[in-house]
Amino acid sequence: MFTRMAPKQHANTVFDIDLEKLKQAGIRGIITDLDNTLVGAKAPNATPELVNWFAKLRAYGFSVVIVSNNGKHRVSRFSDPLGLPYIYKAKKPIRTAFRQALGMMNLQASETAVIGDQMVTDVLGGNRMGLHTILVKPIAPADEGFFTRINRRIEKAAIASLRKKGLHP
Repeated sequence: MFTRMAPKQHANTVFDIDLEKLKQAGIRGIITDLDNTLVGAKAPNATPELVNWFAKLRAYGFSVVIVSNNGKHRVSRFSDPLGLPYIYKAKKPIRTAFRQALGMMNLQASETAVIGDQMVTDVLGGNRMGLHTILVKPIAPADEGFFTRINRRIEKAAIASLRKKGLHP
């Protein structure tokens, strides 16, 4: 039941993702969640370390789109200063925003990775699209909203099931 929520890769943070390996695997685009993936849910701006990470992505030739379930004000406030394209109110795990992001990058699903902190939204949505899914640990779980806390309860059940099948560390 929960196998569609199993990520293809795990990382503590976005900074721990081996970009060289992604490039060698044919990945050319990154769809990334915002809240608790890149910064805490209440952090308005990118940290200097994150700005450097985005520069590294560009240096590797990756296209990037931020896809968030949050509203336009939150997502644009973060993305605009970085010059990053974004999709807000994405309704993940619904496929529409993932398809839109692929179109913005002019890439196929097989050439794209999705990075996120939630199995119920980011990983499930990415897996349904055939994307390379990367689950990172949430940055500031104490700042999460009501629906995210519900998703975390579903994740606990999913993780327990996936561990029994050897699909989750």
